[in-house]
Amino acid sequence: MTKPYIYITRKIPEEIINPYLEQFDFKMWEKADEPVPRDILLEEAKQADGLLCMLSDNIDEELLNEACSLKIVANLAVGYDNIDVEQAKERGITVTNTPDVLTETTADLTFALLMATARRIVEADAYVQKDLWKNWAPYLLAGSDIHHKTIGIVGMGRIGEAVARRAKGFGMSILYHNRSRHIEAEKELQATYTDFDELLAASDFVVSLVPLTKDTNQLFDRDAFDKMKSSSIFINASRGATVDEDALYEALQTNQIKAAGLDVFTEEPIGANHPLVQLDNTVCLPHIGSSSEQTRTDMINLCLDNIAAVFRGEAPKTAL
Repeated sequence: MTKPYIYITRKIPEEIINPYLEQFDFKMWEKADEPVPRDILLEEAKQADGLLCMLSDNIDEELLNEACSLKIVANLAVGYDNIDVEQAKERGITVTNTPDVLTETTADLTFALLMATARRIVEADAYVQKDLWKNWAPYLLAGSDIHHKTIGIVGMGRIGEAVARRAKGFGMSILYHNRSRHIEAEKELQATYTDFDELLAASDFVVSLVPLTKDTNQLFDRDAFDKMKSSSIFINASRGATVDEDALYEALQTNQIKAAGLDVFTEEPIGANHPLVQLDNTVCLPHIGSSSEQTRTDMINLCLDNIAAVFRGEAPKTAL
């Protein structure tokens, strides 16, 4: 009996897939740091019974029309805006993601980005490496305090709640805005629900952790930045398209807000000439929110477990 054929759109360690070799025939794109070309992905989708894909792979109607044998798309991410879920559903194709296993790691990175931006860590490191440190001065690379300030979390899901726990450890006041109230977070973390505009006006740190939807597309626009304090710092660890990058650039360049820490961008990857990279008051990271060795391994294993469940006729752990 022919084993189901699973195509993996990036190279992953062989030892991770070894336990599944008796169940499936695997093929991987040969490069770990470059996306599979679109024409190859389309060709592989015609043959594949399952896809293990990255958030940078566009699983759209064109691809799904070609994928006659496809039973499951396992996305190596929590977000799934790269997948046309409705078209997959119409065709009876299961779509899964990887929540929970990356929550704490992504929260670590989000808070690290907040701290690095507030205390100008990247700028200070470059200052030393460029041999500019000649004397001590009272306000040399003076940044912003984090402790006992107000953090405003937009998107109080699993990761938002985990960031709030870290903020509580710094004695911060926690505001949040979400589609619905999170009563448990309010009780456990003394988080306060506010409307969006009130959060923007009151927060010293505004952190975006919302999924990308029609409602959140460019949620942080010129009007939003105008409502923030001139001393406030904006952090985005969700999706780049939740931000109007032209408006953010203007707000940073004109000191409408103090600084920004960004792990995501509207078009990825970005290069050194990207306008936001050119600003001294911005820390830019290459979308590494969940990028620890253990967490990425756990994410891949969850994808493979979901694929295996589907072909056993069982419900996958994290179906959308």
